[in-house]
Amino acid sequence: MKITVCIGSSCHLKGSRQVVETLQYLIAQNNLKDKVDLSGTFCMNNCQNGVCCTADGKTFSLTPETTKSFFETEILAKLK
Repeated sequence: MKITVCIGSSCHLKGSRQVVETLQYLIAQNNLKDKVDLSGTFCMNNCQNGVCCTADGKTFSLTPETTKSFFETEILAKLK
């Protein structure tokens, strides 16, 4: 599964670094490094929402506070 997180200036100000760090931690904690490809990209043209993220082509808007629940429902549930 491919997860891409926007690290452009608008998303950076909304917490993209914390989102990436949380996702890195959760991927490692659940031993999914071989199943999840986490990457960053610049502007995804969705600046009006939270931190823009795609998982297998589907777009999500995250905050540092919602990242764990996103991971559990959209990533973990689909890989287990």
